[in-house]
Amino acid sequence: MKQKSPICAVCRSTLSPNRKASDLERQMRDVQASCKGCNLQMALSNLRSHAATCSKYESYILEGIKSVKKEQPQVVSDVPNRFTFMCPYCRQQNLDQEGLVEHCNKFHFSDPTPVVCPICASMPWGDPGYMSANFMEHIHRRHKFSYDTFVDYSADEDAMMREALVRSLTDN
Repeated sequence: MKQKSPICAVCRSTLSPNRKASDLERQMRDVQASCKGCNLQMALSNLRSHAATCSKYESYILEGIKSVKKEQPQVVSDVPNRFTFMCPYCRQQNLDQEGLVEHCNKFHFSDPTPVVCPICASMPWGDPGYMSANFMEHIHRRHKFSYDTFVDYSADEDAMMREALVRSLTDN
């Protein structure tokens, strides 16, 4: 595969690393801007070196950092994680739904221990205390697809059942 030439992130024109961009250098000498710290006017080409030595610019940056830190919410939301799961047998973490099925097939296929299905337990209607008598059969029957495609997590189970019945009658 041939390596592509680098391009400008702004205008997407091809950059030539071996050739000086004299037109751009000229523009940076001609265009004036002011320092955000001390409001001194200068050419863009001098702004970076000025900002490195301007104490008021440093204060300006620190104030911005403080305000950003203040505005961050301190409370972590109580939204359950429905994207990664822990293996109910060996406690391996960060398995997505497909990865959990593959992992259990590979390492726990013949384990008869009743366990709680982590996928079902993460659902609004899930019972985190319900142990599946045959987890491997359950995971193959119930989790062939991702619930995200078909489920409205904000609706309760009765509302979803009514919706499914209505759709099954009108889809024919």
